[in-house]
Amino acid sequence: MALSYNSFFTKQKMSELINLVLRAGHSAFDVAVYTLLPIMVVMMILMRFLELYGVIDRIVALIGPFLKPFGLSGLSVVAMLQMSLVSFVAPLPTLKLMEDRGVSDRSLSAATAAMLAMAPANALFPIASFGASAGTGILLSVLGGLTAASCCYYIFGRRLSKMDISPTSTEKAVLTNPSFLKTIEISGTEAMGIVVRIIPMLMLSLLLVYGGEAAGLVAALTHELTPVFAKAGLSTEIILPTLTKYLAGSTALTALYQDMALHGGISPVLLKDGAIGFLLHPFDVAGIAILLSAGRRVAHGAVPAIISALTGIAARAVLGLFV
Repeated sequence: MALSYNSFFTKQKMSELINLVLRAGHSAFDVAVYTLLPIMVVMMILMRFLELYGVIDRIVALIGPFLKPFGLSGLSVVAMLQMSLVSFVAPLPTLKLMEDRGVSDRSLSAATAAMLAMAPANALFPIASFGASAGTGILLSVLGGLTAASCCYYIFGRRLSKMDISPTSTEKAVLTNPSFLKTIEISGTEAMGIVVRIIPMLMLSLLLVYGGEAAGLVAALTHELTPVFAKAGLSTEIILPTLTKYLAGSTALTALYQDMALHGGISPVLLKDGAIGFLLHPFDVAGIAILLSAGRRVAHGAVPAIISALTGIAARAVLGLFV
């Protein structure tokens, strides 16, 4: 027992572990501060000004009745547009605003499920440049999001409360102090708070991914799954993109597509709508950690949202086979 304990905690292994932790920490900080923070601050301030000038209320009144059958509030359409046209982190301020405004736990969880099942613009558009259909991808993305939201509201999240609650103190502060500078101050501070909460979960997620890579997990899984896929008549070309996406996220998947394009070209299988539906969404280790950091009640409805997101992703993949 002593030998195995000592061999495990050798100087070399401890050095490798420390390097992995430092690498994950640096990456998490870079992503949070240089990528997420600018988007979050700008989008949060924009959302607050739209709220103050009544644009948000008009959107809710106009779109709300159409989204209500899917268990979504009118604000959800803003989040869906942000996901489809900006990036997967852009809907975070909207989810936070929904929480601040007192949207019910059930509708909030349904909105989170929709976000997890939809294709983010920051991955869809770059991959579309290699030959995938952006238009079809967005259409199937919306259908997948609505499927996930419906499953969450009516099936997996039905035990969550569907009663709206009182607005938070932050929401009241914004509405009672509508000066230009005060709105920027409150909104910017709120956005920074979200980003700070993201860093620990993002760091742990990246540490898991880097640890798996260092341990040869990706290579081992690829080797083991290849004969299984071959016997089932499935394309083995999707194995590496699948492992890359679900472990490292959409950004890493986009980088993999770019690398394939530079070295021999991308397989047509990986550009089909079914493959795009299966691969492009924030449902991965880092993506889930980031989206659930939007707020306390968003995280409270995590389990039904995650389960429901899988149904939306499955719907996108299946529908993509027949488009």
